[in-house]
Amino acid sequence: MASKAPINCSIVVESKSSAVIEVCKEILSKLEEHNFDKDDIFAVHLTVEEAFLNAVKHGNKMDPTKKVKIDYSVNTEKVEITITDEGAGFEPESVDDPRFGAGLYEPGGRGLLLMNSYMDIVKYNEQGNSVYMVRYREKPHLSDDRSQTRL
Repeated sequence: MASKAPINCSIVVESKSSAVIEVCKEILSKLEEHNFDKDDIFAVHLTVEEAFLNAVKHGNKMDPTKKVKIDYSVNTEKVEITITDEGAGFEPESVDDPRFGAGLYEPGGRGLLLMNSYMDIVKYNEQGNSVYMVRYREKPHLSDDRSQTRL
């Protein structure tokens, strides 16, 4: 099996929900080229869709004049993805856990839980308008890196 060269790309797209289709298609094709398995591809697909749609809906407030930037890197060991919107940002710590207490009855927070469940690392920048996610092919021992943290 030949070793694949690492890929580093940056994409800027219009802030509209339908743009996620091409973004996912591009990233997932790179994962396939690097022989990621179907579980990894599924996890990345789900989390990229969720993070992107959050950027459009919550970050850019459905404003089609704004942009969403996607930076990604794929190599034989991992995929790293950063999704940044032009919004004011948010504080991830302020989102209730949807599995407990008040969070059970709130519509929000489930996407963040999903992202943290499927990715090995999920971190936000200080402003809260950019999420950095990593999924490793081989799962390293990650004690506290799986929680939501700031970059």
